[in-house]
Amino acid sequence: MFLRLVADSFTRRPRRKILSMAALAMGMAVATAALSVSLDVGDRLAKEFRSLGANLLVTPQADSLPLEIGGVDYRPANAGTYLPQADLGKLKTIFWRFNIMAFAPILETSVKVGNPASVTATSSAIPTTEVRILGTWAQHDVPIPDGSTYVTGIEKTNPWWHVEGRWFGDNAAECVVGRKLAKRLGVSVGSELTLFQPINASVDASNKHLKVVGLLETGSDEDEEIVAPLSLVQSLAGKPGMYRRLYVSALTKPEDAFARKDPKTMTPEEFDQWYCSPYISSIALQISEELKGTDVRVIRRVAEGEGNVLTHVRTLLWLVTFAALLAAALAVGASAAASVIERRTEIGLMKALGANSGLVGVLLAAEQLLLAFVGGGIGYAVGIVLARVLGERIFGFTPEPKLFVLLIILGLAALITLLGSAFPLRQASRYDPAPILRGE
Repeated sequence: MFLRLVADSFTRRPRRKILSMAALAMGMAVATAALSVSLDVGDRLAKEFRSLGANLLVTPQADSLPLEIGGVDYRPANAGTYLPQADLGKLKTIFWRFNIMAFAPILETSVKVGNPASVTATSSAIPTTEVRILGTWAQHDVPIPDGSTYVTGIEKTNPWWHVEGRWFGDNAAECVVGRKLAKRLGVSVGSELTLFQPINASVDASNKHLKVVGLLETGSDEDEEIVAPLSLVQSLAGKPGMYRRLYVSALTKPEDAFARKDPKTMTPEEFDQWYCSPYISSIALQISEELKGTDVRVIRRVAEGEGNVLTHVRTLLWLVTFAALLAAALAVGASAAASVIERRTEIGLMKALGANSGLVGVLLAAEQLLLAFVGGGIGYAVGIVLARVLGERIFGFTPEPKLFVLLIILGLAALITLLGSAFPLRQASRYDPAPILRGE
């Protein structure tokens, strides 16, 4: 009987019901779109931000120790200890190992090079120039302790480095040359460079000739350098299996006030929460725990830029959602108030026949909840379409529908409907039937 009364009441006055459902559907559509986009936009933008380059720099711990006398830093620019390349697979064993997107070790040294094509008829000697040569990985298979391998390199950590031609092979006598240096040496893609002293005695004779397979443009110091396989530069520097610094690109969660707390001042519960969150500071600590003797520093300009943009985007989405939900609540409240006034006689008659205030309130609330579920379902369907349009046009991705989002939207629709109609329903439950039936 109760369900029959609810269904009968729901089908009457269709115009008012349609207006209420339209208001709810619009609010829920905006909420669905904002929630769907917000759930995926963080990971999507974080991946896009990886095009800004690495956000963590790993160096030997000894390099961070000051050596100052009278306010002057006496540490040589390229002095310091070296780190073992064999430990790099441990990066994929930390708690947030799947958030480590790429890493590339760097080793630099000086070498004299010459262009054999510059030999003239009057002199058989090849003119030489002392340049910096940077060793790294282009696409390198890194063995992981669990027996698998991981492909990484400078292509992934520094995707903004533009190469005309191609990157070198990690085990080949090849290199890419900075565009400014290439112009100065008179080389192009397909040219050959000859290496001269200083060269470590262990260098194979075949590695004294490098084929230029690409021209590099970065807008920085690398435009005046040679970039070659790490193993080659290690042999040139006499540092086999070692590197000087490591660039790491990691997916992180935007830092908040909690992330900026000093871990040393945290309680055990807070430390566990911080350690198990993908903050860039917690990932840096985990890396330093695995790579012993290292100092892991956050490249703040990149990390803070990511956090600020993500925070602003999410804040904007939630502000729009709040405004849509508030408008829906006001529309539902106005519709409920008008409906209660129109049904004063019906409510008075129900009470005169024995219905108490609680039953009247439950009946009216059930009608509103039915309205909320229908409007929320329609809003969810419209919101999924809106989310796809927003995702494709603005953020460049298509959010996938999620079942738990539907449950959240239906719950929100019910909450908004009950909050909006709470006052009119309360007034209806307090009606005195006698004056109403007398027409007063």
